[in-house]
Amino acid sequence: MPPLSPTQQVLTADDVADYVRASFGPDRKVRDCAPLTGGSFATVWWVHLDDDREVVLKVGPPPRARLLRYETGLLAAEARYFRLVADGAPTVPVPAVLHHGVHPRLGEWLVTSRLPGRALPDLDVDDAPARADLGAATAAVHRITGDRFGYDAGRSGGTTWRAAFTAIIDDLLADAADWDIALPAPPQRFRALVARHGDLLDQVRRPALLHFDCWDGNVLAAPDATGAYRMCGLVDGERFLYGDPLLDLVSPLLFRRAEDEPTHPFLRGYAEATGTPLVFDDGVRRRLALYRMHLHLLMTVEMPSRGITPDNDPGRHTLLADLVARDLADLSDD
Repeated sequence: MPPLSPTQQVLTADDVADYVRASFGPDRKVRDCAPLTGGSFATVWWVHLDDDREVVLKVGPPPRARLLRYETGLLAAEARYFRLVADGAPTVPVPAVLHHGVHPRLGEWLVTSRLPGRALPDLDVDDAPARADLGAATAAVHRITGDRFGYDAGRSGGTTWRAAFTAIIDDLLADAADWDIALPAPPQRFRALVARHGDLLDQVRRPALLHFDCWDGNVLAAPDATGAYRMCGLVDGERFLYGDPLLDLVSPLLFRRAEDEPTHPFLRGYAEATGTPLVFDDGVRRRLALYRMHLHLLMTVEMPSRGITPDNDPGRHTLLADLVARDLADLSDD
């Protein structure tokens, strides 16, 4: 099976067996296995072991793959995220970390338990209960506090949210320059808008743990005893960081605006779990616009590293260019 992007490796069943032996010892066997689709960074397979466990194997990019600056060590980061949530928010269903390995021949890989359920895009049922559950789970994760803002493990961060967010945007702009990506505005405009809203960023005083990537494909749901589909898994936590909880209100409403949908099930579940209504005043709206700009800029900058071009996916290029331009206009309004 060919990789979906240059960051994904081609694996065979024999390769999977090698990773299983490296993770669990020479006697552990594979009964069955197959690729999982949906992501564009790592290579992911489900594996049925001979002890009847079902696990997920995630293999990192090949050694020569070009990555964005913040993507250093993402599989190790994912292991840290799952352990943080398991310890600090045990009601949130995340996979158990079974093994994280690094090997000269095999590279870096992660093995976790396989959670039940299907991703939200695969459902053709009322998913409002699952989305409300995601809101409550996100609120629970946000109660975990880090010791600094931004990414961990020596990546972009700072002692304040303003410093960390500025560094994160600067890294993405540097990545854009490295890849010679045409942005809808010069880099100085992005930097100026972040600086202009620095006082709003300084209102964030606690570095809350953020999943960041809670789009529908990372949320699993299954029917409960009544037949209602409830959330049973939150996966792909490798892009976590610490910062403003509002940042996590962006990806669950991808390409939309949370402030335009205050009764959305995700937002309702989040507000009920925090016990505080979400108030979308001007300051909150502007912070959300900053975080949408960040997400849309990231999605723009990562396209070349994923092999996405204007020729093979013109719609994506057009959509993101329009979204970034809209975000910049929203932030430029007085």
